[in-house]
Amino acid sequence: MASFCGQAANPPVRANVLYLSPEYSVPISDNVKNTFSSYFDKVWFQNSSVYHSSMFHASHHIEPVPATEDEIEAEVNAVKAVADSLCPLKIVLDRVVLTSTGVLLGCWQVISGTDPLTIRAKLKTALPHAPKKQLYDDAILHTSFARLLGHPKSPPMEPLDELRFFHELVARLNGKIRGFEAVVSELWYVEEYDVLALALDGRMKVSRFKLGCSRT
Repeated sequence: MASFCGQAANPPVRANVLYLSPEYSVPISDNVKNTFSSYFDKVWFQNSSVYHSSMFHASHHIEPVPATEDEIEAEVNAVKAVADSLCPLKIVLDRVVLTSTGVLLGCWQVISGTDPLTIRAKLKTALPHAPKKQLYDDAILHTSFARLLGHPKSPPMEPLDELRFFHELVARLNGKIRGFEAVVSELWYVEEYDVLALALDGRMKVSRFKLGCSRT
């Protein structure tokens, strides 16, 4: 995927995400590409080195929350403390869905470890100045795999036939990777200096924290 050279995020978006390591992301990415790349000229594939599930934003594009360097350092330390209290998540891919905007989403179920509701509640407490309105439902754990940016290659199809074709490809992908299990053991605090930097290989600064699973 080509590197991103785009619009600066001012102020930078500050996102907390659960990171999916290449041990798990690469097999998924390979299956997504093998299923879709030969049928479309225009597809964006998420870089498998930064597969993630967004959990909580200290600042986002809808409700920017500027912060000084000292305030960002305090946020980083607060997120590290949260990570120390979390247990690694064993997750299973429940299904892949295609949204109305052409995004392929992997929807996960948690088998064991700290529940996403608990993680988001802890981050909300640790980051009191964060936007009140967050971008995702508290219970959802999902990963963006790709986005279809155009119609399938020729021959042209009628809209209903095209929709049926999309559903067929998604079903094919589900047949390959549904039930795939993974372990998530890192929480990242990401400062995105470019718009959608995590998605588009933009400029960003990542603070990585192992989930410490403190039970005290």
